[in-house]
Amino acid sequence: MSAGHLAVIDMQRVFADPASPWATPRYADAAAGVHALLPAFAGRVTFTRFLAPREPVGAWRAYYEQYPFARRPPDAELWSLTDEFAGLADHVLDTATFGKWTPELAARTGPDGRLVLAGVSTDCCVLSTALAAADAGAEVLVVADACAGVDDDSHLKALQIMELYRPLVRVTTIADLLAEAGP
Repeated sequence: MSAGHLAVIDMQRVFADPASPWATPRYADAAAGVHALLPAFAGRVTFTRFLAPREPVGAWRAYYEQYPFARRPPDAELWSLTDEFAGLADHVLDTATFGKWTPELAARTGPDGRLVLAGVSTDCCVLSTALAAADAGAEVLVVADACAGVDDDSHLKALQIMELYRPLVRVTTIADLLAEAGP
């Protein structure tokens, strides 16, 4: 079975910083999981970054009224990948949406491709990306122990919801995915 393309979702300072309103408490656990996966996907990795739009439209206006701290330009420090990933990110995809399944990520995954997801947060951007990619026909694998949610309960609930989409979306672990890929 093909190893596929790894999308590392939003491993950014805004989610790593415990003082951030968007802090992901188990960010370090997700980061360790991502590091364990990277060698198996050499040359087939896309790191994503969530960015605030220049001018929010529609329901996004109310969202950014709730989170005005996030109205920063793309080069603001809070949007940077954390230091442990900045030097490893050969390809970075920026979006102003929760879902990262863009034409660019679709092209990198390939037709009838396999998309492996890791990162934060399970219950927001990972979930949004998984469902859109599955709708487009990609085989989606979500690596549970390389993801983290806004809290443990939300993480587990999001994984349970994605598991309902089998066989389009499959939740797996680092060990199982690497064993499946073989030597």
